[in-house]
Amino acid sequence: MIYFNSDYLEGAHPAIMERLMQTNMEQTVGYGEDEYCAAAREKIKAACQAPDADVHFLVGGTLTNTTVIASVLRPYQGVLSATSGHINCHETGAIESSGHKVLTLPTDNGKITAKQVEDYYNWHHFSPDYEHMVMPGMVYISLPTEGGTLYSKAELTELYEVCKKYSLPLFIDGARLGYGLTCDDCDLTLPEVARLCDIFYIGGNKVGALFGEAVVVMNPALKKDFRFMMKQRGGMLAKGRLLGLQFDTLFTDDLYFKISRHANEMAKKIHAIFEDNGYPFFFNSPTNQQYPIMSDAELAVLGKEFGYEYWERVDETHSAIRFAASWATTEENVAALRKGVEALKK
Repeated sequence: MIYFNSDYLEGAHPAIMERLMQTNMEQTVGYGEDEYCAAAREKIKAACQAPDADVHFLVGGTLTNTTVIASVLRPYQGVLSATSGHINCHETGAIESSGHKVLTLPTDNGKITAKQVEDYYNWHHFSPDYEHMVMPGMVYISLPTEGGTLYSKAELTELYEVCKKYSLPLFIDGARLGYGLTCDDCDLTLPEVARLCDIFYIGGNKVGALFGEAVVVMNPALKKDFRFMMKQRGGMLAKGRLLGLQFDTLFTDDLYFKISRHANEMAKKIHAIFEDNGYPFFFNSPTNQQYPIMSDAELAVLGKEFGYEYWERVDETHSAIRFAASWATTEENVAALRKGVEALKK
């Protein structure tokens, strides 16, 4: 069986495993105050061209989202998100469990617009029931989105301008940020992303790390006491150096971006497999996630040899599914997938 279900099915990039073994018996202080975390922070700040940013390391995406959102919002506030946003659909009510409501905005491509945010803010602010409803207190987006789509520089700039106008901190979930920034259709750079939000994170779990996410806090107002929130939420890893060492490795010699580009190259080949064989796509994704639409009968056959993520029913006999490439996807596995898909047409 060859699995394309997600981009975190393998362990970690060999360079990370090698450094973990090399440093395994070293003694360092805990809780992210070691020299490896310090080095990783400086490399990330340099890559973001943001020397005044704060950088913190947490273990996973859900923990990171809940910690960041809880640190930003007041108790009576909620977070604006696309209906398909990860915090709304894939985190088992983690945000709500922290006492904050996810306020959803409709979308058919995973993205939300500046106008939607402005309209929602004004609807709430000028409502006669203003004080009886959850107040929008921040905005959450992911880059790329759940459907592998991208915000353009113009779209993100417009969104951030509205967020600043209404004092709504913008939080970017960057679990797959590397794959987004290195795809052909992206017109954003990492420094531009950093300047167009208040707080974001650079995903490691899905982009070569054994585990870990790097939170980058740009807005000075959000920096104070963030480590207290990390500790309270269970996000302050005692062996913090394990996180710092991984990001220090990923941000050495452009490794993070090199392996992200590889995933996108493999994804383009996966896209071509389905396109060449006449299959439509549920999303037009230029990133490492591809969403072909296939008949249920074909999926039953293909699923015997290849793992995929079921996404959504399209009609009575067809479904949208996801094939995800990753830093570890091989040419051999993609070639095998082509043979498997082509066999369905014989």
